[in-house]
Amino acid sequence: MANNNQQKKRIRQDIKRNERNSQIKSSIRTIQKRIVRAIDAKEKSNSEEFSSLLKKYTKTIDTAAGKGVLHKKTASRRKSRISKKINAYLQQQT
Repeated sequence: MANNNQQKKRIRQDIKRNERNSQIKSSIRTIQKRIVRAIDAKEKSNSEEFSSLLKKYTKTIDTAAGKGVLHKKTASRRKSRISKKINAYLQQQT
């Protein structure tokens, strides 16, 4: 248990940051799942749908990297992998 005020404040800050980081990571996973489901649906999905999903995913991941939730290179790698999947799917459709 924390003995002084500084430790107590640090614990409060950690709890707040943990909640914020969990929400951000959850939103990243949710958008990523939506993209993968759209690819796996085997339906004719238009490129506009994918571009809007990718734009939202990119914005969310960049925000997370800016706030320190994800490392900058991790964010870049994840964006690259999702872009590859989308491009491969769109090439397959044509």
